[in-house]
Amino acid sequence: MIKRFKSGSRMSQAVSYNGFVFIAGQVADNRQGSLESQTREVLAKIEALLAQAGSDKSHLLAVDVFLPAIGDFDAMNRVYDAWIDPANPPARACVEARLADPDLRVEMTAVAALR
Repeated sequence: MIKRFKSGSRMSQAVSYNGFVFIAGQVADNRQGSLESQTREVLAKIEALLAQAGSDKSHLLAVDVFLPAIGDFDAMNRVYDAWIDPANPPARACVEARLADPDLRVEMTAVAALR
């Protein structure tokens, strides 16, 4: 059965199906925040969506990170590394990409197994 979470007219923030949950691109609501604060906010949104769908960060399978400035890679990783479950790190990609709003410093998608 397909379940959709936080659905709008264009998209759902998360969709679970067949033992997996797919998290849409998450960005910070506070677009004036620093890279670190935006990264913390994005990770908190992912964690909340995982919980709502019946999963958690220890079940993450893949995370994709989009940075408009790849020079922010190390600063983003300091926040990410403190958040991720070190016993269960997911596969991950990080690319430089222009985001929808120039004030956004990071966007992330994720896929996890359901508990």
